[in-house]
Amino acid sequence: MQTSLPPKRITTTILTALKGGVVPRIGLEYIAVGRDREIDALLTDIERVAEGGASFRFIVGRYGSGKSFLLQTIRNYAVDRGFVVMDADLSPERRFAGSKGQGVATYRELVKNLSTKTRPDGGALPLILERWITGLQQQTRESLSGSGETLTAERLNQALQQRIQLVTAELEGMVNGFDFARAMQLYVRAYEQDDADLKSNVLRWFRGEYNTRTEARQELGIHAIVTDDNWYDYMKILARFAVLAGYRGMLVIVDELINIFKITHAATRQNNYEKILTMYNDVLQGKARHIGFLLGATPQCIEDKYKGVFSYEALRSRLADSRFAGQDTKDLLSPLIRLSLLTPEEIYVLLEKLAQMHGQMYGYHSQLCADDLQLFLNVAYNRVGASSLITPREIIRDFIDLLDLLQQNPGQTLAGLLENGGFTPAKEQPAADPFTTFEL
Repeated sequence: MQTSLPPKRITTTILTALKGGVVPRIGLEYIAVGRDREIDALLTDIERVAEGGASFRFIVGRYGSGKSFLLQTIRNYAVDRGFVVMDADLSPERRFAGSKGQGVATYRELVKNLSTKTRPDGGALPLILERWITGLQQQTRESLSGSGETLTAERLNQALQQRIQLVTAELEGMVNGFDFARAMQLYVRAYEQDDADLKSNVLRWFRGEYNTRTEARQELGIHAIVTDDNWYDYMKILARFAVLAGYRGMLVIVDELINIFKITHAATRQNNYEKILTMYNDVLQGKARHIGFLLGATPQCIEDKYKGVFSYEALRSRLADSRFAGQDTKDLLSPLIRLSLLTPEEIYVLLEKLAQMHGQMYGYHSQLCADDLQLFLNVAYNRVGASSLITPREIIRDFIDLLDLLQQNPGQTLAGLLENGGFTPAKEQPAADPFTTFEL
């Protein structure tokens, strides 16, 4: 079956990433299979964010089940639809709450990875600020022109400052909004005066890179900084500012929640779950606007009653699955979206796509037939004795390895490689492997 192929540059990126066991940042729409219902549910959340609401979801799946793939797919969809997106992986140094800068470290990573359609690989904060300024300038010119006023430089600047004051006043009513508005005004001044030093200092403040209030006060005249305690407040302000700058809203993606589960100190772990509860409650109670949260987690770090999310009773009572839901009746309106493994039929479709892309990448026409793909799947699913134990990531890596061998050894066949012992399938990784950074 022929399918549309991406440009060769994207094909190369996709196959290289998949062979290495990581999720490619681009081209996911060419290899997405079997997640239509989940994607539709999350896109509905995104539209709710665009309308001024908020959303909060956990994407739950074992390592290799497609969790990070789905998160990355939604990220790309949101960027293409005019949202600001920020993403980060938690780690021992990056948490939701901490006393040694772990919360700020998460904020900094998120802001570093701030992405838009024109800056999809992160670092979009200056672009957003300048888009906001140029948008205000254009609105001011149009307003003055429509009123018949003479567009002198002095009158234009006066009207622009008035408009900036009106816009920043919208943020001053939010928690820590006054200082954020002050930083916005300073950035406008730096932009107009082409003051590179001031611009750099303001960006440092927005990124949470000031370590003391004294330093921020001396350099900017701002009396507050981003801390472990207040970083989430600044996230909500950034979401509102993104809308003022002309974007549809902000999506926040945080993966590797397993790093909260792995915290040995019970009180610290509970503090992190309390921060998640605060975010979740804000969304449900309408205190957060124009912002969506997607958190990636394994079943263990959600369900473990001693160290998981469900060990925090307030979260367990809110997130527990409906007693009426089952394997055949998934509730995609629940805060928890649980990912089942792809079916063999869905994997088959994916392998067809990968075979064609591999041929495009190396300039040959794939000779693999349906029997070849079926034989490979039979070997893959039988190698561990139970199909429920194998993940898409393992199958994909093995298949690309086989394609590489066939391309380099034209005299070989797929059946021959599988049957003569020349190819050894990858071994199943432990389900709770805590050191996997990305998974398919």
